[in-house]
Amino acid sequence: MLLPIGDDNLDRKAFPYVNYLLIGINIVVFIFLQSFGYNLNFTYSYAIIPAEILTGHDVVTKSQLIADPLSGQAFELPGLQPTGIPVFLTLITGMFMHSGWAHLAGNMLYLWICGDNVEDKLGHLGYLFFYLLCGVLSGLSHVFSTLFFGQDLLTPCLGASGAISAVLGGYVVLFPHKRIVFWFFFFVFTLPAFVAIGLWFLFQLSNGLGVLGGEQAGGVAYAAHIGGFISGLLLVKFFKLKITR
Repeated sequence: MLLPIGDDNLDRKAFPYVNYLLIGINIVVFIFLQSFGYNLNFTYSYAIIPAEILTGHDVVTKSQLIADPLSGQAFELPGLQPTGIPVFLTLITGMFMHSGWAHLAGNMLYLWICGDNVEDKLGHLGYLFFYLLCGVLSGLSHVFSTLFFGQDLLTPCLGASGAISAVLGGYVVLFPHKRIVFWFFFFVFTLPAFVAIGLWFLFQLSNGLGVLGGEQAGGVAYAAHIGGFISGLLLVKFFKLKITR
C-alpha cells in the first residue's frame, strides 16, 4: 500500500495552531459526538443532505429495516433526523464528521502532512477562512453534481475530504517541488508535490467520471473532492496575496 508519511518542513516558520486545531476538532467530533461513528442519529442530523441544501428546508425520513446479507439478521437504519440548525450550516458541520476510523485517519493524515505548510504561507486566520470556504464550495459541488446527474438527493454526505482536497490544491500551487515522503511495503521514497498530488487528482477525476450519472462508488463523493481541489487551486493565491499586502 502506497502511504504518504511526511514532507519537508525545513522552511516552515510558524507553528501550525489552526491546522492542529482542525485535526483536534475532527477527532473530538468523531469520538464524543458521533460515538466512534455509531451515533447515526447525530450523523444524519448534521451531515450534508443535497435535498435540504437545494430547498432550504429540513428533511426528516422514517427508519428502515435492513437485512444483513451475510448473517441474515435485520437491523434498523435510522432515517434522516431533524437538524437543529439552519440546513445551510450543514455545509460546515458535515466537513467535521466521518463515517469510520479509516475515513478519519486517512483524511487527518493528509491534513497533517500538507496543512501546516499551507497555513505557514496563508497565516493562521487566512488558512482557517481558506479551509472553511473551500470546504463549503466542495460541499456545493457535491450537491449540484448530485442534482445534475440524477443521483439520490437524500443520501448524506460527510467528511473533511473536500476541504482537505482544497488544501492539496493550495499545496501544489505554493510548493510544486516540495518533496512528499511515501512508504510502500519495505521502501521509503520521495516524490515532488506536483507529481504526487497530480496523480492523486487524476485518480479522483477518473473515478469521478466513472460514477457520475450513476450511484457513488463505495459512498465516495468524488465531485466534492474535485470541486474542493479546483477551489484550492484557484483561491490559494488570492488568500496569499491578502496576507502579503
